[in-house]
Amino acid sequence: MADLRESFFHWPRTIEQPLTSATLRATPEDFVVEEKMPYVLAGTGEHLWVKLRKRGYNTEQVAKQLARMAGVTRREVGYAGMKDRHAISVQWFSLHLAKRPDPDWSSLPDGMAVVESARHSRKLKTGALAGNRFVIVLRDCQGDHEGVHRRSEEIRTRGVPNYFGEQRFGHGGGNIAAARAMFNGSGAVRDRKTGGIYLSAARSLVFNDVLARRVTAGTWDQALDGDAMILNGSRSFFVPETVDEVIRQRLAEGDVHPSGPLWGRGELSTLSAVREMEAAIAAGHADLAHGLETAGLEQERRALRVVPQDFSIQWLDAATLSLTFVLPSGSYATALLREIADYRDAAASAWVSEPA
Repeated sequence: MADLRESFFHWPRTIEQPLTSATLRATPEDFVVEEKMPYVLAGTGEHLWVKLRKRGYNTEQVAKQLARMAGVTRREVGYAGMKDRHAISVQWFSLHLAKRPDPDWSSLPDGMAVVESARHSRKLKTGALAGNRFVIVLRDCQGDHEGVHRRSEEIRTRGVPNYFGEQRFGHGGGNIAAARAMFNGSGAVRDRKTGGIYLSAARSLVFNDVLARRVTAGTWDQALDGDAMILNGSRSFFVPETVDEVIRQRLAEGDVHPSGPLWGRGELSTLSAVREMEAAIAAGHADLAHGLETAGLEQERRALRVVPQDFSIQWLDAATLSLTFVLPSGSYATALLREIADYRDAAASAWVSEPA
C-alpha cells in the first residue's frame, strides 16, 4: 500500500509551489493549540470540567491519568478532541464525580498542569468545541517573504481546502490499512474507540480525494450546479435550485461553502455532475465505502473549504515565521500551513497509527 503520509503532501494545493520551505515542530513549543468552548459552564453539577495544559502526552494518556487520580473509570472521563503529544495543548476534560469532592491535582506529573476547573451538568462530548486557536512557529524558512504576506492576505479572505490532516491516517497510512483489515475480517480491533479511529480514517480518505478533484479543477471554493452548500459553522446543508447571485454572494461572505461527502449509507445529497464525480471517487475505494455502509454510518457532509479567523503572521527573524489563527472544530492547522510552506515536520517520525 502507498504511504498515505506521502499522499497527503501530494494532494493538490491551490498553488503549484508553496512560497517557502520550513521546519515545523522543532520543539513542542512551536505548535501551541488551545480549545475554544462554545458555552459557559454552569458552575454546578456532577461533572468536573478541567482545563489542562499538557506537553509530551497525547490526549488519551492524560484522560487515563486523570481517571486514576480521581478514582473513576476511564469511561467517566470525556474530552472534545484528540491533541498530539508533540505540541503544547490547552484542552478540556470532564470527569463524572457525582457527589465526590474535586481531586487534588498537585501531584500531576511534569508536563500536565490544571489551568482552571468548574462543575457542569453534562459530560464533555466529542466534537463539542467552537474551535481551536493556534500559535505556530515555522523555523529554517527559505523563500519569498513578501510572497508569504501576499499569500496570507489571500488565505484570510478566500480560505484553504479543508483537507483532513495526515495525522488522521496514522503513521504511513496505518489507519487505512487497519480499516481495510477490520472490514474484511482479517484484523482484530481492540476496542470501540480504536474502531472509530479506523472508520474516521476511511471516511477522510474518500473526502480528501473528492476535495483533491475539486482543487485540481479550481472549483473547491465555487458553487456548482448540484452542489450541497453547507452553512458555515454547521452540519446543515441545502441544494440550491440554481447557483444565482445570492448564492455567490453568500459564498464570498463565507456564509456557505461547497461540501463533500463523509461516506455512509443512503443517497448522496448532490445532483448532476457533482454527484457522478463523488460516486465515481467512492467507487474507487469500494472496499472502504462498503465497509462504512455496513458499519451503519450515514451519509453526512463536510465543508470543502475553511476560512481561518483572526489570522495573522509575523516574521520573528529572517528565517522564523509565527502564525496565529482560529479554525473551527474538525479542521486541521496543517491544511493551512501546506498552502504557505513546504514544511518538514520534525515530530512526524513519532506518530503512531493508534492512540497509546
